[in-house]
Amino acid sequence: MKARYVRVSTPDQKLERQLVVQNPDERLFVDVCSGTIPFAEREKGNELLSDEQIDYISVKSIDRLGRNLLDILNTLKHFEQKKVIVKVDNLDIESLVNGKPNQAFKLIVSVLANISEMERETMLERQREGIAIAKVKGNYKGRVRGSVESKEDFLAKYPKVVKTLKKQSLRNTAKLCGVSLGTVQKVKSAITS
Repeated sequence: MKARYVRVSTPDQKLERQLVVQNPDERLFVDVCSGTIPFAEREKGNELLSDEQIDYISVKSIDRLGRNLLDILNTLKHFEQKKVIVKVDNLDIESLVNGKPNQAFKLIVSVLANISEMERETMLERQREGIAIAKVKGNYKGRVRGSVESKEDFLAKYPKVVKTLKKQSLRNTAKLCGVSLGTVQKVKSAITS
């Protein structure tokens, strides 16, 4: 059975770019989460890892699997051991050829996974620089380090999430409210604690 894995970081991001070359016989697995979350800890990623019927997985680009070199390589090794072919669409290359590991795939994916991880670090560095500049200008509105927000104040920021969570699943709540899955999980944790 064929599958397509799609990952977007936030619910408001569009999936179409990653579905352009989707085949009708592919089962779709969509995660809405940061690329820094290990593949095995994602809902659909974990399903893919444990599904014994899937023998072919397509992804738009290698950074959809993650933004951590070691995690990407471990994920690909897991699929290789299960004889699952992984195809990276934007490279038009497959992990296995005639049932054997494709050495060119390993080399190219290792380099691109490393670049993906570096992109993430560069983005975080730019963010830190921007915050430092904003602090110097007196424009920074971030939370004071070491301060703790009360549960009531936190929940007051997300009344729609609290209301929707009573009737919907975590993922549906995130999509309907336009917030991240992590935010919904924090709200649920605050409600139940």
